[in-house]
Amino acid sequence: MPNLDEIIITCPYCGEALDVLVDTSSGPQEYYEDCSVCCAPILFAISEADSGEIIVDVKRDDE
Repeated sequence: MPNLDEIIITCPYCGEALDVLVDTSSGPQEYYEDCSVCCAPILFAISEADSGEIIVDVKRDDE
């Protein structure tokens, strides 16, 4: 069963703060989700630190 956590990210294109749901139960993953404000494709990179903390990194498609 997915473990969805609500986090706030900042769109790397328009700078808007966005509430997004992230599945933290699937291990390391990368996927694209469009910004709900400017519709640009945001790359989400989900990883886990050695301490077990989930790290969510967002990038522009052209980075």
